[in-house]
Amino acid sequence: MSELSEHSGRPGLRKDGSRKGAAAVRPAATISPARAAAFAILEQVENSSAHSDDLLHGPLMVGLSQADKNLATTLVLGVLRQQISIDARIRPLLQRPEARLASPVATALRMGAFQLLHLDRIPAHAALSESVELARENGHPHAAGMVNAVLRGLTRAAAPRKPLVESVAALAERLGHPSWLVERWVKHYGRAAAEKIAEYDEQEPGAGDLFERSEDGPRMDDGSRLVAELAAACVEAPKRIWDCCAAPGGKTMVLAARHSAAELLATDVSGRRLRAMETRLRREMPAAKVRMLEADVARLAESEGEFDLILCDVPCSGTGTLARNPEIKLRLEPAEFSRQAKRQRDILAAALKRLAPGGRLVYSTCSLEPEENEAVVAAVLEKMSGMKRVGVETALQKLTLRGDVSGLVREGNLRTLPGVGFQMDGFFAAVMKRSAR
Repeated sequence: MSELSEHSGRPGLRKDGSRKGAAAVRPAATISPARAAAFAILEQVENSSAHSDDLLHGPLMVGLSQADKNLATTLVLGVLRQQISIDARIRPLLQRPEARLASPVATALRMGAFQLLHLDRIPAHAALSESVELARENGHPHAAGMVNAVLRGLTRAAAPRKPLVESVAALAERLGHPSWLVERWVKHYGRAAAEKIAEYDEQEPGAGDLFERSEDGPRMDDGSRLVAELAAACVEAPKRIWDCCAAPGGKTMVLAARHSAAELLATDVSGRRLRAMETRLRREMPAAKVRMLEADVARLAESEGEFDLILCDVPCSGTGTLARNPEIKLRLEPAEFSRQAKRQRDILAAALKRLAPGGRLVYSTCSLEPEENEAVVAAVLEKMSGMKRVGVETALQKLTLRGDVSGLVREGNLRTLPGVGFQMDGFFAAVMKRSAR
């Protein structure tokens, strides 16, 4: 996390995002409902393992007008996307730049700075005065003057210019990413691609430009949909399909649409996510024939048999989705990749055992990291006989797309990079085949 964060001595959080032992977060007379909600959500993201997407659809948003919901969402996601670069702009204006501020003070500063630097339609006096009040109302009245002074100083400070020669660390700070993560991307994909990925992550994701838009199709990112369409195209007419890590359900809906005659089983280890997926399917695709089952991949009942097509879209670090899930980059540590890889190898090995002779399995992640992708596939296939990797090119050629995706193929695997070539999240997909008996 940023140096502006306070890591020690934090009071606990209530479910609504307020602090135990302190006054509940509430809109004061001079704080708008949108900013009060955004502040509470940012505090909960900062001080717990909560996810912004869940909170932005949770109790803290209930009762807000649509305009206030829109502003609160913009503030939350904007601050999280820009947090590292905002902290870098704020730090020189502090009397003690090395000091760690109390979390509510840092959050109030970040909210004010984001509005002043990135939201042209927000009056500067509103951004400034309400940030001061947020610090005052949430247990830090003594910091109100400092918040006021820093934000006023920010309005007078000249915007930093991009240097002619920019180090990777400086690039990462300017674009709001941990330098160690950008250095990895430079190593694996090159400097230009790494910069485009980071630039993409700083913006609200667009509608995408790879597929024709359809009102009756699932609402999902182009990268996620491309993986699902690729999987559907791998087998001509499968009789049995298993989406083994199915929630939140977008890829399941694509499989159901492309193979409506197949028996489709969708499982997930999380009952809560599976119930949310069931609600989504009823709302967005009521005619879909999908059997849902709460199950761990490795513990699927033997009576379920084998499948002609398996989609194995495993849990991962999510570094390909930072534009949608910006708090990931604020929490991520390098050790996470190896931790995820162990779980991914276990899931893939278990899923491959249920693949019918001649069948295809598509392994996918929304991670940009080789440890979670190529390395996982190689490690699992090395220990399993009768399985081999096949290139994705044939399946991709069957798809109707608005653009040439040949550049998305790397050594026979699918690899999308955010903001590079197409406007989509970062995904990896590899196809495996079981030999006929």
